[in-house]
Amino acid sequence: MQKQSNLTYVVNEPLTANQVFEKAAELLEHQYQRENSFTDPTNTKHYLSMKLGHQEREVFAVLFLDNQNQLISYQELFYGTVDSASVYPREVAKAALYANAAAVIFAHNHPSGIAEPSGSDKRITTKLVDALNLLDIRVLDHVVVGSPCVSFAERGLI
Repeated sequence: MQKQSNLTYVVNEPLTANQVFEKAAELLEHQYQRENSFTDPTNTKHYLSMKLGHQEREVFAVLFLDNQNQLISYQELFYGTVDSASVYPREVAKAALYANAAAVIFAHNHPSGIAEPSGSDKRITTKLVDALNLLDIRVLDHVVVGSPCVSFAERGLI
């Protein structure tokens, strides 16, 4: 895909729906990096819905952020089934240290489309927050991608 102007893009080959979502997420990522918008839950939910909303199985991802809360990288760390994914705090901590992240935002999708956080979602978030606190890495949010997306920060769960 080539950028023609600020509002037009040219595609030289057919794209699948997943490729279109990925391109949309790339465009949002570029825009949000300049605007420091990953601190805004609405923008973060929009970006993550493009990245994870089309997945057919559960995916746990992390946005690694610098001291200014700008995106260092987006990484999908764990893959599961249609209704669960195993998440390991040790691996999240290793990835955060490797990225030299000062802060993180967790995200995972619910392929059912119902984004209400489960008890296990809340428990793993608490474990992850506790683990990363020991490393002085701030957890800004955990977004459950569905329809609509749910932000733990907006609900006062983080």
